[in-house]
Amino acid sequence: MIDLEVLKDSYVTTPSRIVMLVVDGLGGLPHPETRKSELETAITPNLDRLAQESACGLTVPVLPGVAPGSGPGHLALFGYDPLKYLIGRGALEALGIEIDLQEGDVSARGNFCTVDSQGLLVDRRAGRIPSEVSIPLCRDLDKIRVDEVELRVYPVEGYRFVLHLRGQGLSEMVSETDPQRTGMSALEARALAPEGEKTSRIVNEFVSQSREILKEEERANMVLLRGFSSLPHLPPMGDTYKLNPAAIAAYPMYRGLATIVGMRVIPTGKTFSDELDTLRQHYQEHDFFYIHYKPADAAGEDGNFEAKVKALEALDSYIPRLRELEPDVLMIAGDHSTPAIMAAHSWHPVPFLLRSKWTRGEGVDSFSERSFANGSLGRIPATQAMLLALAHAGKLSKFGP
Repeated sequence: MIDLEVLKDSYVTTPSRIVMLVVDGLGGLPHPETRKSELETAITPNLDRLAQESACGLTVPVLPGVAPGSGPGHLALFGYDPLKYLIGRGALEALGIEIDLQEGDVSARGNFCTVDSQGLLVDRRAGRIPSEVSIPLCRDLDKIRVDEVELRVYPVEGYRFVLHLRGQGLSEMVSETDPQRTGMSALEARALAPEGEKTSRIVNEFVSQSREILKEEERANMVLLRGFSSLPHLPPMGDTYKLNPAAIAAYPMYRGLATIVGMRVIPTGKTFSDELDTLRQHYQEHDFFYIHYKPADAAGEDGNFEAKVKALEALDSYIPRLRELEPDVLMIAGDHSTPAIMAAHSWHPVPFLLRSKWTRGEGVDSFSERSFANGSLGRIPATQAMLLALAHAGKLSKFGP
């Protein structure tokens, strides 16, 4: 987190409320035919109006040229240096579904996937199978037994699951088995340090048994594992900023992120509309809320430009409900860009908006990458977003005598 010790005496508690909406995979790139990005293509009158009243710019989640995962992208927005606080996807998913992650445990994020008769990846997400298909498969994999370890498999949502290992001498120093692209075979797990040898052997045995169990499945006939990680320890966000923070997220991984930084995770439903209902119900209980919107990222990862446009237009329809709460500070940010033309997370800067009583608009006319590049905030590290929010909320006092 930025200047924990230097700024600790500058944070102050006030009644003002901050809402941070993180639109997963918000940024995009121009379509080769129209030369317009997904945001420029989408019809978003509510977001455009909000942009005209706000301070706008672009954020860099990690470093220029670095394409971040959702974990580092979110941590940066919460004010944590993602290069200092490295958290594996496995721990995030595990905590998000309330697995009792203990010291010495190792967890990994799992994907069901589809391979052809040659063992080459056809679909890394098994056609995004629904939970009603994946849950019985997780029960089958949960029966796998490997010597020297207590092994469990937990369904997360859709094609995702968690592999959880408990035993002596385990280590997160294991490479992932996901090659991150189709047309290749799944990789063999290998130790990244001598202490990872035992864990890598266990993982490869699990994958081998999984392949045999799933071989007759039409779509989910193999597994991929990544993000091996142990229980992380981060400075609590509430203590650091003198906030009472809460998180409202439908997807488990993001609840895990919130848990790790010490937010109260408020149970909610499966849709963004449910999240907004939950926000309204608990609005008087906290002074900082993080809420999450997933559909834009899913469409971008699928390489579906039109679907991402529709997801952004759907988001726009919810903005009036968010504004009705009249937060003292409203931020709309993205953890990373996911251009549909790349079908992957990218290194491109991400649109960022902040509205408070101190913002009056600055000539930005629309909610888009190109428009925000001309905003008064310019291009800033994502780790600075929280400082701006605290200042606009009156929660950051003068620094120094």
